[in-house]
Amino acid sequence: MNTLKIRRTAIAVAAAALLPFTLAACSDSGDTKAAPPAAGDQAKTGESTPADDAMTGDQPFGAACAGVPKEGAGSFDGMAKDPVATAASNNPALSTLVAAVKQAGLVDTLNNAKDITVFAPTNDAFAKIPKADLDKVLADKEQLTKILTYHVVGQKLTPKQLGNGSFETLQKGMVNTSGSGEAYKVNDTSNVVCGNVKTANANVYIVDTVLMPK
Repeated sequence: MNTLKIRRTAIAVAAAALLPFTLAACSDSGDTKAAPPAAGDQAKTGESTPADDAMTGDQPFGAACAGVPKEGAGSFDGMAKDPVATAASNNPALSTLVAAVKQAGLVDTLNNAKDITVFAPTNDAFAKIPKADLDKVLADKEQLTKILTYHVVGQKLTPKQLGNGSFETLQKGMVNTSGSGEAYKVNDTSNVVCGNVKTANANVYIVDTVLMPK
């Protein structure tokens, strides 16, 4: 009998001694289960933020951007340092536009303007106009001025604003824009081929068709 009591007492003591360790193990198991959500929260830090999206959306875009010089005054960095008429004069694809601006006497007007947007037709855009008609326009300073100032909006427009917009130009007519991502149109006829190009005083959207005042 005494031996049996001693054994029972020993078992009770052993169980009491193991209980704290068992509870501690259960507690540790609970902590382990809580870890995955914390890891998931940490993974979320790799997702894009509004600031990242804004930074990405602030860069030039479009197929024709590949033709812009990589360095020098005609590069994106170079153009950003000069006012818009001067910046355009350093871009080989805009030489016809620059000649027209000079012909109309608008170099100083554009260079001295503050916070404007210029829809800048490429040389190929002007080439779409029959030569006789283009020569006639270039010889008519008043008409040329109307056409060129129709390409200028008195505020800096972001790509987002072009999604579905209507803006008054310096010529006092209205231009309508539409699109999204990297595909935008002006007046449903002219495509933006290299957009969001920065100059010292303007945002430039290079387009493939000359806009005509309505």
